[in-house]
Amino acid sequence: MPRPAVLLVALLAATPLLADDWPQWMGPGRDNVWKTDAELTSFPEGGPKVLWRTPVADGYAGPAVVGDRVYVMDFVSEGDTNDSNFGGTKLPGTERVHALDAATGKILWTHEDEQTYGMSYPNGPRCTPLVADGKVYTLGGEGLLHCFEAETGEVVWDLELKDRYDSKAPLWGFSAHLVLDGDRLLTLAGDNGPHVVALDKATGEELWRTDVSKQSGYSPPTFMTIGGERQLVTARPDKFAAVDPETGEELWSVPYEATNGSIIMQPLQSGDLVFIGGYEGKNLVLDFSEGPRSPKEVFRDKNCAALSPVNVQPMVAGGDIYGTSGDGKLYRVDFETGERLWETAAVIGSRRGEATGTAFFVRVNDTDKYVFFTEKGELVLGTVTADGFTEVDRAKLLEPTNTAFGREVVWSMPAFAGTKAYLRNSKEIIAVDLAP
Repeated sequence: MPRPAVLLVALLAATPLLADDWPQWMGPGRDNVWKTDAELTSFPEGGPKVLWRTPVADGYAGPAVVGDRVYVMDFVSEGDTNDSNFGGTKLPGTERVHALDAATGKILWTHEDEQTYGMSYPNGPRCTPLVADGKVYTLGGEGLLHCFEAETGEVVWDLELKDRYDSKAPLWGFSAHLVLDGDRLLTLAGDNGPHVVALDKATGEELWRTDVSKQSGYSPPTFMTIGGERQLVTARPDKFAAVDPETGEELWSVPYEATNGSIIMQPLQSGDLVFIGGYEGKNLVLDFSEGPRSPKEVFRDKNCAALSPVNVQPMVAGGDIYGTSGDGKLYRVDFETGERLWETAAVIGSRRGEATGTAFFVRVNDTDKYVFFTEKGELVLGTVTADGFTEVDRAKLLEPTNTAFGREVVWSMPAFAGTKAYLRNSKEIIAVDLAP
């Protein structure tokens, strides 16, 4: 009979890894790490099994998955949603929130609101639903914010951000994903409104607001512990800053000009270093080794170096940054110097060098295994190490249904929950089994 300590070790070794839900953008830890029992050695012949397909309409918003439910948003309109619409033509339609049975894809409830889109690329909502404590929080493309009962779809509260804050939708719509902090729900309020507002998650009533920002941008406010101090770090188009999460009072700021207001990623941290980057060669690293409110600039806007992400959120592994720049290549970048340690166009393949080339990715169980979903509708399994990217397998699962820069694309971050992936374009959402 084994001793208790030995028995405990044996039991722990035999216990399967507990898989997580995917309750928000980037997963439960908001870090693009997928905890799963799936071994992911390769795909079966013919590709992963599609468990179900459910029709949906236009939308960039990825799904959220909690328990036996999948939540996803879309937009129905008779107008041309694939028009770049830089002129701001008004496009009337219906914005919808769906709850689906995760096992079958059956729609369990749908909520509809008449909405008129005027943003560029009016292909539907941008933000993944946020699910917590039996509630679903959604943010539409024109700033309609909802809190629903997750089980029934009953509206608990709602508000129009543009009306409450006398703001307007950014050029590419309300795109910064909602953030939950205890009893506070955080969101950007729109152009010419307060940059960040904190709302009571139970009632929608305002708790605090930051100062007004001419452009709100698209980067979600991000919690970091810098020098032992918990801060809410924000990347707005005119400055990189942090505020007190309890009051919204500014703690520090660094002037920074984003091209077209287009910083989309949430900031990254490695030790005392914090990184942000955006469209057309924008990148910035700050060093906080002299104190949590004393940022020192390390480098800014390194041309043909560092990383300038557009659609895809980069991540930190082993102290380095991994992510795609506007050209669609995957890079490993030294956090402190901005040196590109390697690069590859192999993930997207033939789309090398095309504007805003997009391949969303997650890391599997903090290993060197990664899963990518490319703008061509392909799921790619590979390894990413300090030495480079190695493709293991690839399968085409969805057709690109949107148009951008003269090519067809699908630009929606999947959800990964249990051993399954949930992917959508502007025609359908599918569940895919990735178990061996």
